[in-house]
Amino acid sequence: MRGPTKPVCEMTTPCTEPAAHAVLVFARRGGTSVRVRTDADGRYRVRLRPGRYVVRVARIQRIQPNVVVVRVPRRVDFMIDTGIR
Repeated sequence: MRGPTKPVCEMTTPCTEPAAHAVLVFARRGGTSVRVRTDADGRYRVRLRPGRYVVRVARIQRIQPNVVVVRVPRRVDFMIDTGIR
């Protein structure tokens, strides 16, 4: 997901949207990185070896969580901060 999508968020309307076609970069110590692009609905699938990865979005630095630890297959949802204030 990405948000906020407008300067003033209201309780009755969503202030987030799927992060369509975003490029996620999963980087490990030692320079190994894996890139994956989200689909039109903001979904992605990536296979990573076990370990600790710093996560970023190409051209954007604000993403939460920004570190994931892979031990077993799991689902991780990310929130991309658009910087709108």
